[in-house]
Amino acid sequence: MSLKKNKRTSYYISSSIKLEEGNEGSFYENNVELKKTDSEADFTKVHFKDRIKEEVSKFINRSFDYVVVLAGAGSSVVADIDGIDEKYGKTVAMIAKNIAKELGDFNKLDEIDAFIVSPFEESTDADLPISSGELFTMQELATMSNYQIPVKIGDEFNNEFNLEDFLSNLLTYEQFIKESESDKDKFVKSKEKILDLIKENTNYSFDKEKMKHDTFLKILTSKVKKENQLSIVTTNYDTLFEEAAEELEITVIDGFSFSYDPYFDSDMFDWKLVKHVPNVKTTQLEYKENVINLLKIHGSLTWERCGSEKKIRRKHKSSISKPIMVFPSSNKYAQSYDEPYFELFTKFQELLRKPNTLLITTGFSFADNHIATMITQAIKHNTGLNVLVSDFDIEQNHDNWKTLDELRKNHFQVAFLKATLNDELIDYVGGQDDYR
Repeated sequence: MSLKKNKRTSYYISSSIKLEEGNEGSFYENNVELKKTDSEADFTKVHFKDRIKEEVSKFINRSFDYVVVLAGAGSSVVADIDGIDEKYGKTVAMIAKNIAKELGDFNKLDEIDAFIVSPFEESTDADLPISSGELFTMQELATMSNYQIPVKIGDEFNNEFNLEDFLSNLLTYEQFIKESESDKDKFVKSKEKILDLIKENTNYSFDKEKMKHDTFLKILTSKVKKENQLSIVTTNYDTLFEEAAEELEITVIDGFSFSYDPYFDSDMFDWKLVKHVPNVKTTQLEYKENVINLLKIHGSLTWERCGSEKKIRRKHKSSISKPIMVFPSSNKYAQSYDEPYFELFTKFQELLRKPNTLLITTGFSFADNHIATMITQAIKHNTGLNVLVSDFDIEQNHDNWKTLDELRKNHFQVAFLKATLNDELIDYVGGQDDYR
């Protein structure tokens, strides 16, 4: 008779501790099953979470001079027992699936499958799909641009389909389409439709009942010295952190002027809001409470370059027609050298170099090579940088994640925590009941 394998899920991993949950309510620390020592009672999930909190507290509750948060797409996701709520944040795969639906890939099942070209076959003009609609489907565009992974497997969306790689192929292919080609306009309309759909799928509002960005900001601002300010760095286009800060009456320094019609000026990050201590003859300054830095390194739904004007303006997202955003494609690395991205990336890099700094990542998978490399290099060269990586899966298998894990194994200050911003992260970093 074969024994059932005890599959385990990792919840916290540091250089010295690994906490895992096994089958049927068993829990392990460094491969040793945890037991209650003071009674006959079972060691429960509540006790296990308390043990995780102890370790997280040891890691983050030191006297750090600077606290930085990197928030990726997963930080906007709201999930429950039924899965991810699509009214809020979406994963990149979910956005890709929604685009495929909008472009008609799931309305032309038999027709589209016939145009999937094998990676071992050369495509010719005769192979290219001929679409009768106003827009090409995503599969037709993939075939035209020689992106080999099919959009669907059977009737289901193919989770191996990578939106970033697909867009990279698409934007490269566009450069070689001649103006005289009959389908040029249709191709451009299809591409623009995809970019519009990305905007639509990343445009949602803060919901205090569903999201915990406000509590997260409350907890972390309490851990930072007033003169240094909490810094939030995000790859997201949405305005969740701005809206949460508004709820808490937190002042946000986002690189834009305090003028009636705010424009981008990266020097704003270097200024502090201070006043002289009243009624005291001293040069001492009092720093304003509840101020955070917000660096939106991939742009925002609220940013727009107006006409021929060089200045970038921040407006309400409802009045923006062409927001400044780095779309998910390999071209984003080149874009990161343009204004305002270069200035924002430079500020982020400066933060990672500061001594005695805590970096917490949430919902960032480290699949973005540009940012992942920036962080791993900072860990290697800044011995005062401590990094807590939080995600719904802390044992990922791609190269950047493996590099992080190797740094952990080599006793750099790196730890992994299974948690998401809108789920259990605030319980581990501060305690929800104390702040909501």
